[in-house]
Amino acid sequence: MKSRTRFAATSLLAVLLLALVGSLALAQDEVTLTVWSWRTEDEDAYNEIFDVYEAANPGVTVEFVPFVATDYNNILATGLTGEGGPDVAQLRAYGGVQALIEAGQLLPLDGEVDLSGFTDAILKGATGREDGHVYGVPFGVQALGAFYNVGIFEELGLSEPETWDEFIAALDTIAGAGYIAIGNPALDSWMLPILHDAVAAPRYGGPEFEAAVLAGETDFTDENYVASIAVLQDLQPYLPPDVTGVAYNDARTLFISGLSPIFIGGSFEIGFWKSEAPDIEVGMFMVPPPPDSLTGPLVPSWMDGSYGVNALTEHPEEAKALVEWMGSVEFGQMFTDKINQLSPVAGTEPTDPLLAEFATAMMENPAAYMLLVDFRYGDPTGTNILGPEIQRLFLGETTPEEIADALQTGIAQWFTPAEAE
Repeated sequence: MKSRTRFAATSLLAVLLLALVGSLALAQDEVTLTVWSWRTEDEDAYNEIFDVYEAANPGVTVEFVPFVATDYNNILATGLTGEGGPDVAQLRAYGGVQALIEAGQLLPLDGEVDLSGFTDAILKGATGREDGHVYGVPFGVQALGAFYNVGIFEELGLSEPETWDEFIAALDTIAGAGYIAIGNPALDSWMLPILHDAVAAPRYGGPEFEAAVLAGETDFTDENYVASIAVLQDLQPYLPPDVTGVAYNDARTLFISGLSPIFIGGSFEIGFWKSEAPDIEVGMFMVPPPPDSLTGPLVPSWMDGSYGVNALTEHPEEAKALVEWMGSVEFGQMFTDKINQLSPVAGTEPTDPLLAEFATAMMENPAAYMLLVDFRYGDPTGTNILGPEIQRLFLGETTPEEIADALQTGIAQWFTPAEAE
C-alpha cells in the first residue's frame, strides 16, 4: 500500500513538473513587439491589421504606439539609443532615414527578409546612401493631383479641365460664383513644394529635368525651372486671401466645408476626406500642363516611408518576421483598404475609386517628387529651401529668379552631380 501511495505521489509530482516546464516554455515563447509610428490617425486601422498577424502567429503580440508626427523624429532618434525603444519603427524615406542608418541604429534587411515585392525605385527610399543596404520595408506611396468637389462642379456646369485654358476658365467661374477657387495653404511651408510640383512639374520638364540635374547637365537656375516657379504667381489670385496666414488644417476645412471646391495635394488626403466629409463626392484630376510645358501632364509621387528593425531589439528574429509580413500582399492590401493609401507591394490594388484614379494616373504619367526624392540627403534640404521662398514670393518679397538662385545655392552646399546616383 505504501508503495502504491509513493508511486502515485511521484507520478503527481512528475505531472506537476511537466506542467511547470510547459508553462515556462510557453511564457518564454510569448513575445511583445512594439511598433512606433507617426500615424496617430490610423491607430485603429493598424490595430485591426496587426490582429490578423497575431491570429496567425500565436504567442506574438504587436503593440502599435503612435506619436504626433511633428515630434516623431526626435522621439525616435532618442528611442533607438537605449532601453524602452521600439522593436520595429516607422522610418522616414530617402534622406530622412540616413542619420539613423549611419548611426548604426537599424538592422540591414536585404538578404534577411523577402523584398521581392518591391521595385528598385521604391526600395531607394529605404536604402543606405553609403553602404547600399536596405533598412526598411516600404509601406506606402503618395501621388500628387487636384481634388475637387463634384457637387460644386456640377452646380457651376464645370467638368474636369484637360487644358491649362480650361483650368483657368474653371477657376474664373468658381471665383466669380463667390468661392475660393483653390483652397490651398501657405502658412505651413511644407505644402508649397507640393503645390509647385503638382502644378508645374511639366513646365520644368519632370523626369528629364531631374535626370539632367543629377547628371550635372543643368541646375535649378535653368530658365524652365524659373518659369515653373512663376506659374505659382499666376495662380496666387485664385488662392485664399492672405494665403500666407492660412494653415494646412484651415485649408482642409475650406474644402470639406464647401467654401473652396479645389484642393491640390497628395493622395494621403483621401482618408481624411472620407472620415471628415463622407457626404461630399470628391473627384480628382491631373493639373493640365501650363503654357510652354516640356511634357504632358505629370503625377509626381514618392515612397512615403518604411518599417525597419531596431538594432537594439531583444527580439530580432520576430521583428524581422513581422516586417517581412508587412511586405506581403496580405498586409499591403489591408493597408490600402483600411488606411486608404497606395501600397507599393506588387499585387495589391486599391479598392477605393478615388485612390484607384490616383494609381492609374500615377502609372500612366509618372514623375518623382524631385526635391523630396533626390534632395533631402543634406542640409538644407530642397523642400526646406523652396517652401519659405514661395511664402516670400506670395508676400512680394522675392522673384522666381531669386528663388531659383537660393535653391541652387542651398543645394550646392552638400550636393554635387558626382555624388548623385
